[in-house]
Amino acid sequence: MPDLTMQDTPAQTGKTTVWHITFGTYGSRLHGDGRGTVARPNNKRGDPYIILDPWRAEQESNIMRHDPVILTHEQRRFIEANLPKICEKGGWRLIACAAGPDHVHTLLEADSRIHGRRIRPLLKRWLTQNLEERWRQPRRPDGMGWWVQGGSTKAVKHPHYLQTAIRYITEQRATPRSSGSRSA
Repeated sequence: MPDLTMQDTPAQTGKTTVWHITFGTYGSRLHGDGRGTVARPNNKRGDPYIILDPWRAEQESNIMRHDPVILTHEQRRFIEANLPKICEKGGWRLIACAAGPDHVHTLLEADSRIHGRRIRPLLKRWLTQNLEERWRQPRRPDGMGWWVQGGSTKAVKHPHYLQTAIRYITEQRATPRSSGSRSA
């Protein structure tokens, strides 16, 4: 794992910001399923998570239009291999990325004038295009998209958070990364 600190990034100059961007796959995590989710109105640091609520989880499941998306190991590796190119296309520097069966983490550095909420939809759109091109289908077989609406965008402001996020993301990778690499 690389030893990357805030001093190693231009984020200290105010010209760039490091973002930890996470988004899930469609239907893979429902409010009330017990793993803890965040409701949009309660999406501030310190707000409570939605915990186990079988009735709510069942209601969430009943309104789903299609089966949940669970990424295969091949799809996860594909996503991890494509995120560096996607970040280059967006003009961002990828620090770390990981694709799990039900979510994607990206740690990237971008111009400070661009908020992570503007980057996240582009990551999702370009990943979707690549997934659809690779598997030669215009959308998933059931016609539904790959991702949930929204996701998480956190500005990384402290060296400890940066180190913790790099470790956390790297440990979740489907594709092990070389110890000397500074980008995913």
